[in-house]
Amino acid sequence: MTESARQTRVSDAYARLREDIRSNRLPPGFQAPEPEIAMRLGMSRTPVREALIRLEADGLVELVPRRGARVLPIRADDMREIYDILTSLEPDAAAAVAARNPTPEQLAPVEVAMADMEHALAAEDLDRWADADDRFHLSLLDLHGNRRLRGFIHALYDQAHRARIVTLRMRGTPVRSTEEHRQILAHLRAGDAEATRRVFRAHRRRASAELLNILEKYKLGQL
Repeated sequence: MTESARQTRVSDAYARLREDIRSNRLPPGFQAPEPEIAMRLGMSRTPVREALIRLEADGLVELVPRRGARVLPIRADDMREIYDILTSLEPDAAAAVAARNPTPEQLAPVEVAMADMEHALAAEDLDRWADADDRFHLSLLDLHGNRRLRGFIHALYDQAHRARIVTLRMRGTPVRSTEEHRQILAHLRAGDAEATRRVFRAHRRRASAELLNILEKYKLGQL
């Protein structure tokens, strides 16, 4: 097998396992030996092993000697740290985008994500809403243009996304969150950096408090 083909298999194993963990098809606490995971994917153990090492670096699994891999639990303390980081970094990144007075063409991916959130909300499709929410935030990071910042925050999204999917149906319909995204987009269109930063920061703080309250109320931090 060529090196290119090997890397392709590793990337495929990584992408499939990552999505299964993000969507909670492999739930917190799931544990299996590497041969079982490889059989699940219909792949050999070598690319699966390398994919699991990458997922461990992402903070999604831990490799347990002689026992395979375990999907890490969702802990309130972890989510608190993650949202503290997101609240520190994302509002400034979005404000920097607004300060450039982005064109309608540049904002198009954010506009599409916003429209998809609204359509999903109207259809009461929470999974589609969560996907559009992620795209809204990642599109803004693409516009910002700092690849390292995007990569770092994207890794945190993978961990936060699991908690959001677990708690999504324990909250009210995300009307308020959708409205906050509309406000952020309006300030981006207007090129108002300070308003963008202020609304974005308030949104992250509110969302963090809501998520942590559910994790602690229902003891989901023990998952």
